[in-house]
Amino acid sequence: MLRLGIPVLGVTDIPRAVAFWSAALNLVASQEWASETWRTLDHVDGSGRALGLLRSDSPAEPHPRIHLDLFTDSAEEQRSEVRRLLGLGARSVDWDLYPADPDFVVLADPDGNIFCVVDTSHAPSGAS
Repeated sequence: MLRLGIPVLGVTDIPRAVAFWSAALNLVASQEWASETWRTLDHVDGSGRALGLLRSDSPAEPHPRIHLDLFTDSAEEQRSEVRRLLGLGARSVDWDLYPADPDFVVLADPDGNIFCVVDTSHAPSGAS
């Protein structure tokens, strides 16, 4: 039976991406199938794989068709997590597609991959 695996991000620097996403999402780098071009990040509780990192030379898309949404439970938690992620090396994105009252903040990881930090207590904007 076919089943959905894990999201995979293209990155230019595997060690930097491992450091950022491990700290951002409390994940741990797996030694299984590790190479210069691939790393799997697992949940720290041992419950399985969470994210794949694949070495890529193609640039990150400014308006990707697929991206990660990271959830928070309140506006205060969203603000706190955005500050923490910026401190880890994420950058703010001047997003031109924000709706009037967004429930999400658009950031980019150190490789330029766009992701959103969503306040789930806010009515869904449908635009992230």
